[in-house]
Amino acid sequence: MLPTKRLFDENPYLEKFEATVLFCEETEKGFWVVLDSTAFFPEGGGQFPDEGTLNGEKVLDVQEDKEGIIRHLVQKAFSAEEKILGQIDMARRFDFMQQHSGEHIFSGLAHSKYGATNVGFHLGLAETTIDLDIPLSEKQVLELELCANEAVYKNLPIKITYPTAEELEALPYRSKKKLSGKIRIVTVPGYDICACCGTHVKNTGEIGIIKITSFQNYKGGTRLFMLCGKRAFLDYQAKNLNVIRVTNGLSVPPEEICFAVKRLENEITEHKIYESSLKKELFALKAEKLGTGEKICVFEKDLTPDELRRYCLTLAENFKIAGVFCGENGNYKYAVASKTENCSAFAKEMNAKLCGRGGGKPELIQGGCSAAEQEIKDFFNNL
Repeated sequence: MLPTKRLFDENPYLEKFEATVLFCEETEKGFWVVLDSTAFFPEGGGQFPDEGTLNGEKVLDVQEDKEGIIRHLVQKAFSAEEKILGQIDMARRFDFMQQHSGEHIFSGLAHSKYGATNVGFHLGLAETTIDLDIPLSEKQVLELELCANEAVYKNLPIKITYPTAEELEALPYRSKKKLSGKIRIVTVPGYDICACCGTHVKNTGEIGIIKITSFQNYKGGTRLFMLCGKRAFLDYQAKNLNVIRVTNGLSVPPEEICFAVKRLENEITEHKIYESSLKKELFALKAEKLGTGEKICVFEKDLTPDELRRYCLTLAENFKIAGVFCGENGNYKYAVASKTENCSAFAKEMNAKLCGRGGGKPELIQGGCSAAEQEIKDFFNNL
């Protein structure tokens, strides 16, 4: 069987096409259909396959084998020699074209300016990730992003060529692996030359915008998260609405949002410190009211794990063994403390009888349990 004619290589904007069925095979997933030609881009090169229909039947997957035969997965059988009308989901295709072309420009600039090699690329449904083999600073990323968008503004033609072996030898093109045979070269004049089998826009202006939303150190290099075109616009629209809501709530203009948030953080920290001191006084007053003794088991609500621990240790100053349980409806977080007894020695027994989990040091154990309040009190009474 001859390789499938790749209509998407000739015209990535082709939305409808006619073809003839060469082969149809039934599998557990459905029917794999081979056509003499197709506009469906198969999964590969970090890009998802196209979606669409064949004679109205939804195409669930598109794959290409080593011989260049492209198979389409559908849920209905087709007959050999049957004529097919294919329909591509062009909104999805154009979105992928924007992302892929934007990635080429950014990766080409990273290579020419900093010698970075693109060692990983994934065109996801929500965002695109680019893995470069060297670390980049925030300043460098912002510079590359600006230069990449300048390429968009220039509305440069993106050229697709198939150079001869001799021409390839003299061509400084990017490629993740050594290639042979008929090589497809995608060129953005002045910005990138790369071997690529993917779909691209005709002119850089169609990309709209290239935005790096975040980046991080990754395996000694840099992983970048990128949005292009409509994805970038929708992301900006959503984030801008959030900025407006936050600044309205803080009663500050957008340019002062960072200062306002920092001020709010400082106020929250001050309140937490003050609240902590009040809680410390409250725990001391409660402990004083409870007096002294051999053992005590108290129940509280709405204590944080740290407050639970602090209250328990406060009670342990006046009692040989102190237990504090926080929760309701039979589900509790606990802390048990003692200055003289080894709490961890009976932690296993307590967890077994009270359906709990937890442990710690001899002077303090913490965890959680599921038991009735009276069961817990009975356990402490029998210690």
